[in-house]
Amino acid sequence: MAALGLVALCWWTLGAALLFRKRLPPVRESRRAPAWKLGLLFQAGGVLVLLAMRRPLGTPWLEVGPALELAAAAAAVALAAGSAWIVWRAERALGRQFAYQARLIEGHRLITSGPYRFVRHPMYAAVFTLAVATAITWSRWMALPPFALLYAVGTVVRVRCEDRLLQEAFGAEFEAYARRVPAVIPGLGSRRR
Repeated sequence: MAALGLVALCWWTLGAALLFRKRLPPVRESRRAPAWKLGLLFQAGGVLVLLAMRRPLGTPWLEVGPALELAAAAAAVALAAGSAWIVWRAERALGRQFAYQARLIEGHRLITSGPYRFVRHPMYAAVFTLAVATAITWSRWMALPPFALLYAVGTVVRVRCEDRLLQEAFGAEFEAYARRVPAVIPGLGSRRR
């Protein structure tokens, strides 16, 4: 029960940090990829599956015994806290370029520092692990496969939209970055070989 509260606190903290972040002067968009909305719809649908398939409070995620249940709860809290921190760091690295939609702004720079050193889309990876933490503390275990499928489809759509925009804007610089840094999963390699 405490783990659920801490995971919920991570969601709340993350949401508050993004909603109440320092407002920067408006920026002029130079290009936008509208298909990002479809990707967001799939990702949100996956998270909604986790929330809808809740289990009775106080019941274990899996029947594995008290020691492993405690370990799973601790892992969920660590995943949630680490995920919220990664999203916060990625948002700070992007600065005025941060947006929920796939877009470029005038004077857009290719960000390769902070969490972007490890993956090109750290926020999608972090929200995935935060959702897994939510599954461990809130959902039935059978919610995880449909969540993962929906979230993966949405992430592929959004990654392709964003990568296409960055490729058009930065050409060889982005290509070199994409060869060096995987899209979402650290250590998995790049999709652009």
